[in-house]
Amino acid sequence: MRISRLFVSSGLGVAAAAALPLALAAGPAAARVSGISVSTTGSTVSVVTSACTQINGSWGTAALLTSRQGSFAQGRQVALSGTAASQSAAWSAVSPGTYTVVVMCSNGSTAGTQSVIVSTPSTPAPTPTASPSRGVMGGLGGAARDYGAVTMAVGGALVGAGVIAGTWLLRRRSKPYRL
Repeated sequence: MRISRLFVSSGLGVAAAAALPLALAAGPAAARVSGISVSTTGSTVSVVTSACTQINGSWGTAALLTSRQGSFAQGRQVALSGTAASQSAAWSAVSPGTYTVVVMCSNGSTAGTQSVIVSTPSTPAPTPTASPSRGVMGGLGGAARDYGAVTMAVGGALVGAGVIAGTWLLRRRSKPYRL
Protein backbone atom coordinates (compact mmCIF):
# COMPACT_ATOMS: atom_id res chain seq x y z
CA MET A 1 0.00 0.00 0.00
CA ARG A 2 2.82 2.40 0.84
CA ILE A 3 4.59 1.62 -2.42
CA SER A 4 1.51 2.33 -4.54
CA ARG A 5 1.01 5.70 -2.79
CA LEU A 6 4.63 6.52 -3.46
CA PHE A 7 4.19 5.80 -7.17
CA VAL A 8 0.97 7.83 -7.36
CA SER A 9 2.47 10.86 -5.67
CA SER A 10 5.66 10.74 -7.73
CA GLY A 11 3.60 10.24 -10.91
CA LEU A 12 1.59 13.38 -10.16
CA GLY A 13 4.81 15.31 -9.64
CA VAL A 14 6.22 14.14 -12.96
CA ALA A 15 2.97 15.05 -14.75
CA ALA A 16 2.97 18.54 -13.22
CA ALA A 17 6.63 19.05 -14.17
CA ALA A 18 5.90 17.99 -17.75
CA ALA A 19 2.83 20.26 -18.03
CA LEU A 20 4.58 23.41 -16.73
CA PRO A 21 6.68 24.10 -19.86
CA LEU A 22 3.64 23.47 -22.05
CA ALA A 23 1.56 25.95 -20.06
CA LEU A 24 4.31 28.58 -20.25
CA ALA A 25 4.73 28.09 -24.01
CA ALA A 26 0.97 28.35 -24.63
CA GLY A 27 0.75 31.94 -23.36
CA PRO A 28 2.85 33.65 -26.07
CA ALA A 29 1.43 31.36 -28.77
CA ALA A 30 -2.12 32.38 -27.88
CA ALA A 31 -1.14 36.04 -28.12
CA ARG A 32 0.12 35.50 -31.69
CA VAL A 33 -3.18 34.09 -33.00
CA SER A 34 -4.76 36.25 -35.70
CA GLY A 35 -7.90 38.13 -34.67
CA ILE A 36 -9.63 37.40 -37.98
CA SER A 37 -11.31 34.42 -39.58
CA VAL A 38 -11.23 34.15 -43.38
CA SER A 39 -13.34 31.77 -45.47
CA THR A 40 -14.08 31.19 -49.15
CA THR A 41 -17.22 29.98 -50.87
CA GLY A 42 -16.80 29.64 -54.61
CA SER A 43 -15.45 32.98 -55.79
CA THR A 44 -16.46 34.90 -52.63
CA VAL A 45 -13.98 35.67 -49.86
CA SER A 46 -15.29 36.79 -46.47
CA VAL A 47 -13.63 37.87 -43.25
CA VAL A 48 -15.03 38.06 -39.71
CA THR A 49 -13.46 39.68 -36.66
CA SER A 50 -14.44 40.92 -33.23
CA ALA A 51 -11.28 42.92 -32.56
CA CYS A 52 -12.41 46.33 -33.79
CA THR A 53 -14.31 49.08 -31.98
CA GLN A 54 -16.52 51.66 -33.62
CA ILE A 55 -15.07 55.16 -33.90
CA ASN A 56 -17.05 57.94 -35.60
CA GLY A 57 -19.47 55.40 -37.10
CA SER A 58 -16.73 53.29 -38.68
CA TRP A 59 -15.51 49.85 -37.60
CA GLY A 60 -12.55 49.83 -39.96
CA THR A 61 -11.55 48.54 -43.38
CA ALA A 62 -10.53 45.16 -44.79
CA ALA A 63 -8.29 44.76 -47.84
CA LEU A 64 -7.78 41.82 -50.19
CA LEU A 65 -4.23 41.80 -51.54
CA THR A 66 -2.83 39.72 -54.40
CA SER A 67 0.71 38.36 -54.28
CA ARG A 68 1.91 41.33 -56.37
CA GLN A 69 0.47 43.96 -54.04
CA GLY A 70 2.62 44.99 -51.12
CA SER A 71 0.60 47.54 -49.15
CA PHE A 72 -2.86 47.85 -47.66
CA ALA A 73 -3.71 50.78 -49.93
CA GLN A 74 -3.13 48.70 -53.11
CA GLY A 75 -5.68 46.00 -52.23
CA ARG A 76 -9.44 45.81 -52.85
CA GLN A 77 -10.80 47.62 -49.79
CA VAL A 78 -14.20 47.04 -48.18
CA ALA A 79 -15.59 48.77 -45.09
CA LEU A 80 -16.36 46.52 -42.12
CA SER A 81 -19.98 46.27 -41.05
CA GLY A 82 -21.60 44.58 -38.09
CA THR A 83 -22.05 44.95 -34.35
CA ALA A 84 -19.83 45.23 -31.30
CA ALA A 85 -19.73 41.42 -31.13
CA SER A 86 -18.77 40.74 -34.75
CA GLN A 87 -17.68 42.73 -37.80
CA SER A 88 -17.42 41.36 -41.32
CA ALA A 89 -16.55 42.16 -44.91
CA ALA A 90 -16.80 40.23 -48.19
CA TRP A 91 -15.45 40.35 -51.72
CA SER A 92 -17.30 38.71 -54.61
CA ALA A 93 -16.11 37.64 -58.08
CA VAL A 94 -12.59 36.91 -56.85
CA SER A 95 -10.38 35.19 -59.42
CA PRO A 96 -8.61 31.95 -58.47
CA GLY A 97 -5.27 32.50 -56.74
CA THR A 98 -3.57 33.17 -53.42
CA TYR A 99 -4.58 36.30 -51.53
CA THR A 100 -3.80 38.01 -48.24
CA VAL A 101 -6.62 39.52 -46.19
CA VAL A 102 -5.69 42.41 -43.89
CA VAL A 103 -8.12 44.04 -41.45
CA MET A 104 -7.38 47.54 -40.15
CA CYS A 105 -9.58 48.84 -37.34
CA SER A 106 -10.76 52.44 -37.28
CA ASN A 107 -8.30 53.25 -34.47
CA GLY A 108 -5.39 52.37 -36.80
CA SER A 109 -4.49 49.01 -35.31
CA THR A 110 -4.28 45.83 -37.36
CA ALA A 111 -6.86 43.24 -36.29
CA GLY A 112 -5.10 40.51 -38.23
CA THR A 113 -3.60 39.21 -41.44
CA GLN A 114 -4.33 35.86 -43.03
CA SER A 115 -3.63 34.18 -46.37
CA VAL A 116 -6.38 32.46 -48.33
CA ILE A 117 -6.45 30.38 -51.50
CA VAL A 118 -9.36 30.78 -53.90
CA SER A 119 -9.59 27.70 -56.07
CA THR A 120 -11.20 27.21 -59.43
CA PRO A 121 -14.81 26.20 -58.96
CA SER A 122 -15.25 22.60 -59.99
CA THR A 123 -18.28 22.04 -62.15
CA PRO A 124 -19.10 18.44 -62.90
CA ALA A 125 -18.97 17.67 -66.59
CA PRO A 126 -22.19 16.22 -67.94
CA THR A 127 -21.81 12.59 -68.92
CA PRO A 128 -23.84 11.41 -71.88
CA THR A 129 -25.92 8.33 -71.24
CA ALA A 130 -27.34 6.02 -73.85
CA SER A 131 -31.10 5.91 -73.78
CA PRO A 132 -32.95 2.79 -74.88
CA SER A 133 -34.42 3.05 -78.35
CA ARG A 134 -37.80 1.58 -77.35
CA GLY A 135 -37.88 2.52 -73.67
CA VAL A 136 -38.33 0.08 -70.84
CA MET A 137 -40.54 -2.86 -71.70
CA GLY A 138 -42.87 -3.73 -68.86
CA GLY A 139 -45.74 -6.12 -68.42
CA LEU A 140 -45.58 -9.63 -69.80
CA GLY A 141 -42.02 -10.54 -70.62
CA GLY A 142 -40.66 -7.41 -68.93
CA ALA A 143 -37.21 -7.86 -70.42
CA ALA A 144 -35.19 -5.65 -72.66
CA ARG A 145 -35.76 -8.09 -75.52
CA ASP A 146 -39.02 -8.93 -77.25
CA TYR A 147 -39.35 -12.72 -77.57
CA GLY A 148 -42.50 -12.71 -79.76
CA ALA A 149 -45.95 -14.23 -79.47
CA VAL A 150 -44.89 -17.84 -80.17
CA THR A 151 -42.36 -17.87 -77.33
CA MET A 152 -44.88 -16.33 -74.96
CA ALA A 153 -47.53 -18.94 -75.95
CA VAL A 154 -45.12 -21.84 -75.41
CA GLY A 155 -44.09 -20.42 -72.02
CA GLY A 156 -47.73 -20.00 -71.00
CA ALA A 157 -48.49 -23.58 -72.06
CA LEU A 158 -45.58 -24.91 -69.97
CA VAL A 159 -46.73 -22.99 -66.92
CA GLY A 160 -50.30 -24.23 -67.41
CA ALA A 161 -49.12 -27.83 -67.79
CA GLY A 162 -47.11 -27.49 -64.58
CA VAL A 163 -50.14 -26.21 -62.67
CA ILE A 164 -52.34 -29.04 -63.98
CA ALA A 165 -49.72 -31.70 -63.17
CA GLY A 166 -49.21 -30.32 -59.68
CA THR A 167 -52.92 -30.29 -58.97
CA TRP A 168 -53.34 -33.87 -60.27
CA LEU A 169 -50.42 -35.09 -58.12
CA LEU A 170 -51.77 -33.48 -54.95
CA ARG A 171 -55.29 -34.86 -55.53
CA ARG A 172 -53.94 -38.30 -56.16
CA ARG A 173 -51.85 -38.28 -52.93
CA SER A 174 -54.81 -37.10 -50.83
CA LYS A 175 -56.53 -40.47 -51.30
CA PRO A 176 -54.85 -43.02 -48.97
CA TYR A 177 -55.90 -46.16 -50.81
CA ARG A 178 -54.09 -45.19 -54.02
CA LEU A 179 -50.38 -45.09 -54.55
